[in-house]
Amino acid sequence: MDQLLGLLTIRVHKGVNLAATDIRRSDPYVVVRSGTQKLKTGVVKNNNNPVWDEVLTLPIFEPLPIKMQVYDKDRFSRDDKMGDAELDIKPYLNALKLRLSDLPNDTIIMTIKPTRTNCLAEESNIIWSNGEVVQKMVLRLRNAVSGEIEVKLGWTIVPGCKGL
Repeated sequence: MDQLLGLLTIRVHKGVNLAATDIRRSDPYVVVRSGTQKLKTGVVKNNNNPVWDEVLTLPIFEPLPIKMQVYDKDRFSRDDKMGDAELDIKPYLNALKLRLSDLPNDTIIMTIKPTRTNCLAEESNIIWSNGEVVQKMVLRLRNAVSGEIEVKLGWTIVPGCKGL
């Protein structure tokens, strides 16, 4: 197994205009996967515009895509799939490798544009903010009637690990 590169923090902020799977409302939660790792947010009851505002932390050993799936929690049956999104963390990791410092706050390092092959709903800037490299993005759900999720990436260097 490769050595640890660092820890990717994913702040799953909110969902916007998620499809209703239970008559008028849903009980959504997000599952985040990378390789064999799996993390999930809590469930927000009766809400098609949920605010999770949860930070999930993934150890990164190689720059695999991050897969995010939104589900509706059901009590007596299998949870309903509400949509999915995938994000490529390579541009973010490349920005981290630049080893930037002493930049003015909110300096844009790189801009990622939406394409047919990514799930971005709008341009996403990788910025220098309060001494760290962060990327906020709005991801349009695939395989869904409607919906987007807003997330923010961050990075934690682990002392003694391989690093980028």
